[in-house]
Amino acid sequence: MFASAREAAGRRVDEFDARTLGEVLELMGGRYGTQFAAVLARSRVWVNGDEAPDGSATELHDGDEVAVLPPVSGGSERVGRHTGAVQGRW
Repeated sequence: MFASAREAAGRRVDEFDARTLGEVLELMGGRYGTQFAAVLARSRVWVNGDEAPDGSATELHDGDEVAVLPPVSGGSERVGRHTGAVQGRW
């Protein structure tokens, strides 16, 4: 979890036993509460480094990584080339 998602959950990494992304997201909402659910509602969710296009129907397997990426605000400066990716581990 990153930024405001990490703050709302009170942790950066957690583990869940679930078969689908939808189950993980539901478990997260139950574990972390309404403030986290509000952040999750406006966040992007990625599985193993790829955005999850079909959302909750995405099947998960042992060792899969789910990343919750809330929107971020930036300054007025132009940002240079993207040089890497960051993932959270569940």
